[in-house]
Amino acid sequence: MQDIDTYSINEKVVSPVPIGKVKWFDAEKGFGFASNPGNEDVFVGRAVLPEGVDELHPGQRIEFDFAAGRRGPQALRVKVLDSPRRKHGPSRKPEELGSMLADVMTMLETHVQPALDAGRYPERKTGRQVAEILRAIAKDLDA
Repeated sequence: MQDIDTYSINEKVVSPVPIGKVKWFDAEKGFGFASNPGNEDVFVGRAVLPEGVDELHPGQRIEFDFAAGRRGPQALRVKVLDSPRRKHGPSRKPEELGSMLADVMTMLETHVQPALDAGRYPERKTGRQVAEILRAIAKDLDA
């Protein structure tokens, strides 16, 4: 009689949890896709990211549980296996960044602050423009 807990030396050990790489992730939209070796790419939503992780980066390795969704496989849980690759410094020259900063300050002073002082928010278009410029400036300052 053979013991059920005995395993063959030649038996291949297979990880039950897939490990894939992030193909892309849109932080603003809150979702992206990761490769699933040997299978269809897996949808990854922000809600399944670990606590403290707001976004993923292309090439980043992740471990995930997944299930079939209406439009294909969906991650149910994600574990980040390696940190994102950092870019090599800012993408803009200091003079260009200074010009962007001057532009956004002008927009804040002429459109945003007067609207807020009047008890309302600025026009949606103005708000989006200011936010885009501020994100670009912050990205370069943080690089």
